[in-house]
Amino acid sequence: MSASAHRAIVGRLVIASHNPGKLREMQELLARYGVTAVSAAELGLPEPEETGTSFRENAAIKAVSAAQASGLPAFADDSGLVVEALGGEPGIHSARWAGSDRDFGRAMAEVEHRLTARGANSPEKRGAHFVSVLCVAWPDEHLEEFEGRVAGRIIFPPRGDKGFGYDPIFLPDGFERTFGEMSSEEKHGLPPIGRGLSHRARAFLKLAEACLERR
Repeated sequence: MSASAHRAIVGRLVIASHNPGKLREMQELLARYGVTAVSAAELGLPEPEETGTSFRENAAIKAVSAAQASGLPAFADDSGLVVEALGGEPGIHSARWAGSDRDFGRAMAEVEHRLTARGANSPEKRGAHFVSVLCVAWPDEHLEEFEGRVAGRIIFPPRGDKGFGYDPIFLPDGFERTFGEMSSEEKHGLPPIGRGLSHRARAFLKLAEACLERR
């Protein structure tokens, strides 16, 4: 998509997520751009079935569903942990590994169990990366998509309780603390205050450059 084809986001925006951790991050990121963010849960919108086979497809499904149901531009993230020794798992199924009760302690233990079962016990065999695809959909079906990644490795046992999801077992390259040990500002704070370190922050920086105007 050319720069001239990008569409500006103004006014109200629906965040098509029922995940409180993601919702909090996105509201913090959007606040500096004067965009009023309301969640899909606040509007009583249903969670669509994520039938896609990629992060991009699932992000689009969620954003399009919320835009059509609300009549407002809608913003969705699909993200997950990709572990190389596990053939890319849990990948797009990252949230599903935690189950309906969102028990990520169990999900992190499953990652460790599978790595150990495959003999991936040394740091060099535990490479992983987080992926985030952000999609903005308008009621007229215009779509914008942006992707961010951050590389690192899996450690165990989990360390830290400041993040959510798989953050406590993910050690980003070049750092000695996991995402679970980093503050919100450290993890996804944007320049000049933060480094835009997380996968979601990196995708958001691309979105902001294309579709948002700093207030």
